[in-house]
Amino acid sequence: MNHIAHSHMGHDHVVHGHVGHDHTAMAADFRRRFWISMILTAPVLALSPLIQGLLGLRATLAFPGESYVLFGFSAFIYFYCGWPFLRGIHDEISARRPGMMTLIAVAISTAFIYSSAVVFGLRGTLFFWELATLIDVMLLGHWLEMKSIIGASRALETLVQLLPATAHRLKAGNDETEDVPVAVLRPADRVLVKPGERVPVDGAITEGRSSFDESTLTGESRPVEKVEGQEVVGGAINGEGAVTVVVRKTGDQTYLSQVIALVKQAQETRSRTQDLADRAALWLTYIALSVGGATLVAWLGFGYGFDYAIERMATVMVIACPHALGLAVPLVVAVSTRLTSQNGLLVRDRAAFERAHRLSAALFDKTGTLTEGRFGISGVIALADLPEDEVLAWAAGLESQSEHPIAQGILGGAKERGVRPKPVHDFKSLAGQGAEAIIEEHRVRVVSPNYVSTRGHAPQNEGIRKWGEEGNTVVYVLIDDKLVGAIALADIIRKESLAAVSRLKAMGIRCMMITGDATAVARSVAAKLGLDDYFAEVLPRQKLEKVREVKARGMTVAMIGDGVNDAPALVESDLGIAIGAGTEVAVESADVVLVRSDPRDVVAIVTLSRATYGKIVQNLAWATGYNIFAIPLAAGVAYPWGIVISPAIGAALMSLSTLIVAVNAQLLGRTDHSRMRARSNR
Repeated sequence: MNHIAHSHMGHDHVVHGHVGHDHTAMAADFRRRFWISMILTAPVLALSPLIQGLLGLRATLAFPGESYVLFGFSAFIYFYCGWPFLRGIHDEISARRPGMMTLIAVAISTAFIYSSAVVFGLRGTLFFWELATLIDVMLLGHWLEMKSIIGASRALETLVQLLPATAHRLKAGNDETEDVPVAVLRPADRVLVKPGERVPVDGAITEGRSSFDESTLTGESRPVEKVEGQEVVGGAINGEGAVTVVVRKTGDQTYLSQVIALVKQAQETRSRTQDLADRAALWLTYIALSVGGATLVAWLGFGYGFDYAIERMATVMVIACPHALGLAVPLVVAVSTRLTSQNGLLVRDRAAFERAHRLSAALFDKTGTLTEGRFGISGVIALADLPEDEVLAWAAGLESQSEHPIAQGILGGAKERGVRPKPVHDFKSLAGQGAEAIIEEHRVRVVSPNYVSTRGHAPQNEGIRKWGEEGNTVVYVLIDDKLVGAIALADIIRKESLAAVSRLKAMGIRCMMITGDATAVARSVAAKLGLDDYFAEVLPRQKLEKVREVKARGMTVAMIGDGVNDAPALVESDLGIAIGAGTEVAVESADVVLVRSDPRDVVAIVTLSRATYGKIVQNLAWATGYNIFAIPLAAGVAYPWGIVISPAIGAALMSLSTLIVAVNAQLLGRTDHSRMRARSNR
């Protein structure tokens, strides 16, 4: 189906962040030919004796010379509207890869040449109506296919066009602004983004706070609150506050340019299901030619005239090309492409996406994928006559003065528990040991286990011992040198991870984890998530070997990681999935990129891939299935019993098959919609 697209259309090009228009031009060409063919099909049907007879209008519509008028309309449809297929058969035969174009060209050529011979003297049936309707449907199929290819690109192009042409750049040394073209901005420039404006480039907030609507970028429906130090993405709409943004990335390095590059690469990959359709078309071509030839020879051998024998042969070859086959894949791909883009799934390689339907193992990176990659409080134990929240309040007050990841974890945990940090002064860092400060006239320290043990304070506590076995990071709180509590911290497991693992396991997919962390940490995370297996203390260069190890068990493996340290493993896997949003989205080694950092989207990929593959197989079965009955009957195998399929019956079967394929493709969207809606409500 796609050969002509790949051999003649060329590919879209990303130039200065914009997508080229080769596919757009071809879509326009197919659209133009389709509508011209549809307009001319009306008089062809009205002038066809078979259609006139079916409608009982033969006597009303017939006029002298009508067959020549019919020939004229049909010749234009064949040579102009059918030109892409005539060119396509040349390309496929030249490349020794006959497929859909060959089948279509054989069918329309048979219908045109045979019907033309009938017009100019041969006895038989006119198939011009079949020629016209077949070209109509096939042009529609190609038009839909091109629309699905450029759909994501067009949406992104529209988004790029909505970006502001100018930005409010802050002059060096003062806060005066000057409006400059976005193209002249450079890293380290500062720009002012006013309420309601779009962010012009990727950068980080240096002053102010606001909420940002990133729905057109990431699919996140709710505005995202951003404060100083956090990154913003070009194209996001600023909410209620004015912010100053320092430019981090421009040009091809920006999020939008990277996404456009991903779309371009996806366009250049050939779909396995398109290959499946081409293989079906190849076999139907062989069947049409062989059965058609055998039909001609057989009827001549039985003593029938050449005109009858050639009519039976033409009927076989025309019926052998089901109209629905031209729509079987494009309709489903169009719906699938729309669903993936709508739900934040950037597909770089459709073939890999389609392999997801037979996935048997999902191998997750831990940090940043199953977990958030930041510390959170996993437990607090009071070791003196103080409530746990009071211990946490002293610790949070001290750590409010520190930028250390452990300090940030304690502060975040206190906030989640509604604990207010105590006011602090005279903060001092203890190199490699922790920190101390004065709080409410008391000297407070938050220190490491080593600090405590060297001073003879190490407590014998079953809970703390268990924390150590689970690989938690433990710190102790001392007030005036008295040990009052212990706090355990660990990498926070994403709330979505448990749901993702549970759903994947329910789908028959084994879930595993790979991490460079200690075995105790890996064991704890694996137990909490209910993973089937895990690999701990794995160096980045060893992740590829672990993927090979799982594949050696006979499994089809998806590797899910952040796309940085996991790049070799992503490439080695059957399906590489990069999980991560924002400016890091363009991971060269991944087949699919999840715009939202949500492991549940892995479930979405598998679900949609299985549904897509199922619909395509169903459509191909419907599109070709009736040939099992129609071709032998058209050839005349049931002639001794008085059963010979007529062109009219063939037309009815063709219409029914086409209708079923079209409706079935649209059901893909309804099936997936309920799942997507359920996820959005979680």
